[in-house]
Amino acid sequence: MIRVLVVEDDFRVADVHVGFTRRIDGFEVAGTARTAAQARSMLATTAVDLVLLDTFLPDESGLDLLSGLGADAIMLTAACDAATVRTAYARGALNFLVKPFTAEQLGERLVAYRHYRAVLSGDRTLSQDEIDRCWRLLHEGDRPAAPKGQSAVTVRLVSDALRQSPGPRTAAEVADELGISRATAQRYLAALARDGAAEMRLRYGATGRPEHRYRWLSQ
Repeated sequence: MIRVLVVEDDFRVADVHVGFTRRIDGFEVAGTARTAAQARSMLATTAVDLVLLDTFLPDESGLDLLSGLGADAIMLTAACDAATVRTAYARGALNFLVKPFTAEQLGERLVAYRHYRAVLSGDRTLSQDEIDRCWRLLHEGDRPAAPKGQSAVTVRLVSDALRQSPGPRTAAEVADELGISRATAQRYLAALARDGAAEMRLRYGATGRPEHRYRWLSQ
């Protein structure tokens, strides 16, 4: 489980963020803090993977916390001036979400963060392609739910079909399962591969013609 600390001075807003976070599989809330001092104290005694961090805290700016957090951070703040955004990223924030936002918007960024962590798990050496894919995965929640001309519902269905499969699948297999055309399945699978969520490999059959097979890469 990914353990989350919510740092927000308004307890009502903090409760909303806690509720949003608990809706997402793979996350648990380790605690909440209403000041920078409380956040530092909790981080010193509690295992935390990700901090959801406000900028405006009563004792100091949330930006001052960033460099020494010892955990990843996503900014959740009403401050959206260029200087604040630049400082947040320069000090290590992985993402930036401007208030007010919806549960879906935060959920998309949390799921993207979960995918990013899955690729970086363990101590293995990464290839340049894998490092580049980490960045794409981390920010997949920043984009609209589906590319222009695609259905968000179909994107999710195709993603789930691939994610739940024990092995690589062809467009024809996904099409048969979902009751859509092979061409539609191929289009959505290709988009997932371009975005780094899936891997496409060619397999040559008895006829010598290559067959596209797709494997889900995110967790």
